[in-house]
Amino acid sequence: MNQNSHVTSMMYRIDERPFGKSWDEWATQWWKWFLSIPKDNHPAHDKTGERAHLNQNDPNVWFLAGTTGGFAERTVVIPVDRSVFFPVINITTSYLENPSLKNEEDMSSFINGHMMEIAKKEATIDGEPILISENNRARSPLFQFAFPTNNIFGTHDGKTQGIGDGYWIFLKPLLKGTHYIRTSGACMSGKVQIDTTIKLVVE
Repeated sequence: MNQNSHVTSMMYRIDERPFGKSWDEWATQWWKWFLSIPKDNHPAHDKTGERAHLNQNDPNVWFLAGTTGGFAERTVVIPVDRSVFFPVINITTSYLENPSLKNEEDMSSFINGHMMEIAKKEATIDGEPILISENNRARSPLFQFAFPTNNIFGTHDGKTQGIGDGYWIFLKPLLKGTHYIRTSGACMSGKVQIDTTIKLVVE
């Protein structure tokens, strides 16, 4: 796939450090955001985009969520001066989710196994296809966070540690107007399908 130079110019490279952080560090921040929101209000379960603003506390980067399975079509309004960071497909685990994992090595092995089962990873921006490769992969090292009550993975609330991995897109601040983002993927060798279309309105 030949990647359009216009699309390429819209994105940060994996070797860049937007706002002083590596992609791995931004992925960790994304996971902390994602895992902190209770299930009933979670952007990943949002079919319209009305919850996309929740906990968007970083002054430079706006986080977008995919789904935990299935299709969603959303309209999201963001400020003109924000970069945008979001997954094509990703995975995380923690000691609370998987008590059988006793150490960081166990957790890494679990994550690596699921990453190997990714069967599809695709994305388009404004109709232009994005080549998703290892140049889009960011891995969160062991990080600390707290699950809220009634969290998205249905586990006990409280503090724990986790690891995340996945394929991501990191957009530079976009021009005012409307942009269209689509991500789709399949994991567990195709058993879980995800597909998200976002109408991104930059104001």
